[in-house]
Parts: sequence; C-alpha cells; structure tokens
Amino acid sequence: MGLRRSWKTVLGILILLALWQVAAGSGIWSAYVLPPPAKVARAMGTMLRSGVLLRHILVSGRRVLVGFSIAFALAMAAGTIASQVRAVEEYYGGFLEFMRHVPPISLIALLILWFGIGETSKIIIIVLASFFPMYLNIRKGFVSGSQKLLEVGTVFGLTGWQKFCRIVLPSAVPDILVGMRIGLGFSWRAIIGAEMIAAASGLGYLILDAQQMSRSDKVIAGILTIGTVGILCDRVFSLVIHKVTGTNGK
Repeated sequence: MGLRRSWKTVLGILILLALWQVAAGSGIWSAYVLPPPAKVARAMGTMLRSGVLLRHILVSGRRVLVGFSIAFALAMAAGTIASQVRAVEEYYGGFLEFMRHVPPISLIALLILWFGIGETSKIIIIVLASFFPMYLNIRKGFVSGSQKLLEVGTVFGLTGWQKFCRIVLPSAVPDILVGMRIGLGFSWRAIIGAEMIAAASGLGYLILDAQQMSRSDKVIAGILTIGTVGILCDRVFSLVIHKVTGTNGK
C-alpha cells in the first residue's frame, strides 16, 4: 500500500512537471515570467554549489528553531495553568483569544519600530504564529484526560502535581505532538513573510532579492526549497508521532 502511494506521488509530480514544461514552451508566457523546469533546476544547482542556498536555509532554520522553542515553552506553561488553575486562565484567556485572530505579519511594522530589523522582531513573529496552535492542542490534551484515571490517582493518595505528571501529561502527549507539528508549519510560514519584509538573509529574503533582480527562476527555486524543507520537517514530526502513539501521524 505504501509503495503504491509512493508511485502515485511520483507520478503526480511528473505530470505537474510535464504541464509546467508545456506551459513554459507554449509561448503564452515568456521565460522571464514562467521559466522552464530545466532553467529553475540550473539556478537551484548553482545556488547549491556556491553554498548560497544552504546558508539561507540555515539562517531561516535557526530563526524557526529559536522562535518555535520559545513558543512551545510558553504554550506548555499557559496550557498547564489553563488546565490546572482555571481561575487564573480567566485573566489572560480573553487576551489570548483576541491575539489568536490577529495575523502576526500585521504586527511586523510595529515590531520593527520597537526592536528594529534585527533578529528580535522575526523571532517574535514566529512565536506569535506558532504559539496558538500549540497552546490550543496542549490545553485540549490536558483537559480531556480520563476522569476515571484521575479518580484512581486520588484513591491512591496522589497529589495534584503527581496526578498531572503521571496521568494527565502522558495522556496529553499525542495532542502535544500534533500541536507542535502544526506550530512548526506556522513557524515556517511566518518567518518567510517576515524575511520578505525586513531581513538581509534567509529564504524569504532570497525570494524577494531574486524578484528585485528579475530572476524568476531563483524565485521559483526558493519556493521549491521552502516546500521541500517544510515537508522534511513535517515528516520528522510525523515519524515521532508514529513512534509515540502508534498511529500514522496524519
């Protein structure tokens, strides 16, 4: 079944490449607007050999890792408080609900005024983008634990913290991992947008710089790189979820 699906995926990619080649060679669009696959492949190969593409990947990856880690720590703290001390959540729940509906990229202008175009503003954008999907899943995992198991813990004399560590937290692991998987995807989306607005390095900057230089082949190469890196990161989390929960992680 897995092999059949892999072949279907490969076939779908080949069909897409064929359609791309036909469209590029039809004369409807110039090579400037829609370069053929071979030209994009050459541009990507050149950037790989020179190390430019890898450098931009590593810069964006480092930003994502830092912002994602901070967002996860905050989401775990907020989710724990929300599940264990409901009265405290009432004080910050409304603010989180408001911020959840504000697109992080809309804050980039204000963040640049406050922190400049350095790393801080980009990290904050990533934190804002990835915090909420992780927080919602973590909170869901904590509050949906088995009440029967909690009652058993009470019978055995477990304290509130012991019940959280031994019962609530282990049962919430699948939801936590799913939230992290979704949050990581949001992190990549956010950093690319932030880098296209205010950055001198990273994949978003690479795409914007190529557009300003009228290099549509590099633009498409950058887009393909982002998609590839995103798929690889998602597959890693999918494998982790599979190992932990025994499901296929989808």
